[in-house]
Amino acid sequence: MTLSGAEDEKNPFGQLIGLQFASWGDGESVCHLEVAPALLNPNGVLHGAVVYTMADTGMGGALVSALDAGQVCTTVEIKISYFRAVVAGTLRCHSRVIHRGKRIAFLEAMVYDEDALIAQATGTFAIR
Repeated sequence: MTLSGAEDEKNPFGQLIGLQFASWGDGESVCHLEVAPALLNPNGVLHGAVVYTMADTGMGGALVSALDAGQVCTTVEIKISYFRAVVAGTLRCHSRVIHRGKRIAFLEAMVYDEDALIAQATGTFAIR
């Protein structure tokens, strides 16, 4: 499903950093953001927390798309590995549900700058 602005409004923190969903559905999501000067660390590279937020939010979106009506999810744990620094451009994050149980789900997120993989994350989410 492609999201309208209304769905992005449900993510005020994402809005703060310019994160937007391009699509989500069937346990997958794609989100993106434009690297802005306000997102750089004192060394002039993208702050790692921005990439972490993309992965966390992308995985949450992927899982929400696979939940039953009335269910919600919460991040329990995330492990992220960073592969290269970013100073400008557009990032996109592809996330997918790897395993969904009754109460716990395991997901994966891949964050790209252009076509290069810059980070990979896995996450465990609680379902209630």
